[in-house]
Amino acid sequence: MTSLLGTSPDPLPLEQELDGLAQRCEACRHCSLGSSRRQVVVSRGNPRARLMVIGEGPGAQEDETGLPFVGRSGQLLDQMLESVGIDSNRDAYVCNIVKCRPPENRKPTVLEMAACRPWLDRQIALVNPGVILLAGATAVEGLLGIKGGMTKERGQWRQWEGRWLMPIFHPSYLLRNPSKERGSPKWLTWQDLQDVQRRLAQLDTSL
Repeated sequence: MTSLLGTSPDPLPLEQELDGLAQRCEACRHCSLGSSRRQVVVSRGNPRARLMVIGEGPGAQEDETGLPFVGRSGQLLDQMLESVGIDSNRDAYVCNIVKCRPPENRKPTVLEMAACRPWLDRQIALVNPGVILLAGATAVEGLLGIKGGMTKERGQWRQWEGRWLMPIFHPSYLLRNPSKERGSPKWLTWQDLQDVQRRLAQLDTSL
């Protein structure tokens, strides 16, 4: 590639870019979470997938393993995605609003979310997903700046920077509300995920 200033280097391969991002996250101390966590938790899954899943932040098991959504909530998320034909490691790239575990699994503060936002923005730019699944109110607030309960937001498609966004109930909320009866949070989430699967299929056919 050439420019008025001469020859510019070719862009790095995606995996190399993401490895560099992970290293910078590891070194990050832009907020206090960097000094209290055990491991930075950047992502898991397929960086070339059309679907990105964004949650709140790491919990205790995520802090131990360095991978997002691997505890009970993550297992439920995997099961629900699998029920609509989506493999979370093959068909999705999974990450969080903040990359370090907040003490006692508390909600990350506005300042902590803001400090971590450049890393998330870079992930979105590199992975370039067609659909983003926002798991829980903190993910909605962290990406869109919208505060409030999920009853109104869930299941409503939004467009953001040329991408489709779908907010859903966080799996931890579904663990506390396990009913699968029609109209229950779990039933509604299954409907939402079917809608996500249909949107992904539409994007695939348009390529």
